[in-house]
Amino acid sequence: MSPALGIAVGLVALVVGAEVLVRGGSRLATRLGLTPIVVGVTIVAVGTNAPELAIGIDAAATGNSGLALGNIVGTNIVNLLLVFGLSALMRSIAFGTQTLRVDLPAMTVAALLLWAMSADGHLGGGEALVLLVCGVLYTLLVIRAGRAEAASVRAEYRDEYTPARTQWQVGTVLVEIAMLVGGIAVVVVGADILVDAASEAARSLGVSDTVIGLTVVAIGTSAPELVTTVVATIRDERDIAIGNLLGSSVYNIVVILAVTVLATPGGMTVPDDVVRVDLPVMVAVALVCIPAFLTGRRLSRLEGALFVISYCVYLAFLLLTRT
Repeated sequence: MSPALGIAVGLVALVVGAEVLVRGGSRLATRLGLTPIVVGVTIVAVGTNAPELAIGIDAAATGNSGLALGNIVGTNIVNLLLVFGLSALMRSIAFGTQTLRVDLPAMTVAALLLWAMSADGHLGGGEALVLLVCGVLYTLLVIRAGRAEAASVRAEYRDEYTPARTQWQVGTVLVEIAMLVGGIAVVVVGADILVDAASEAARSLGVSDTVIGLTVVAIGTSAPELVTTVVATIRDERDIAIGNLLGSSVYNIVVILAVTVLATPGGMTVPDDVVRVDLPVMVAVALVCIPAFLTGRRLSRLEGALFVISYCVYLAFLLLTRT
């Protein structure tokens, strides 16, 4: 299988596997009595970030820590600049109270914390544990804030991710379990194919694994968020998509990266270029989001256009200076 075909197959497997995992896991969790918001910050969050987690662990196991870290940093930059920008460009985004009081500060703190921890060029087990603790605290904050969410939003979430009826029908439950297990299996296989193909492509093109992670892999693993947000924008039902987009950016750092570091013997080496360029860009984007989101509690079309242009400039910089 050629590197290009391997990357395409791997990305498709990740997207399909994550969707199946989210659907099966969410419905099964609801049958266990979990509320929609708890399902959202557990099953759905894990499901939408499963590609990044699978890629991180697989890359770390094969010694490609640059690919793993590049994917995390690149995905966050794609989510905040490209996905948010395109969505706002189509129609301005209004932000709710939970987004501004919980998700936005958490995303900014997580980005700053990762940058500070990476300054010495290494991420170890102790730092990973600190990130995981932050992940637990963030989850608790989201659950607490979710208790006060509007009934209409809760209904929207339930319609999107959970079944209308939760009776324990053996056949249905078995299907949901099969979806959960099958989704995980497809994500794992897809990640393995993608990492191998991306690494081979990097070697053949003479670029680093980190650059492949920041570009091709990051954009590919952000495809579910991009499609979901654009479709939700067209339907004018963006509350959950936008919240999950910000939540995913937080979990990418405090959970996905932390688990990846713990799975890497001796910790993870942070490439110099990532410390000097990509992490500062990620932090700068998070900081820019604060005034952009708070001004009028919305992201305008003009701001969306500036976000998209900024991502194009960053992508061009990567391709011109590091390939």
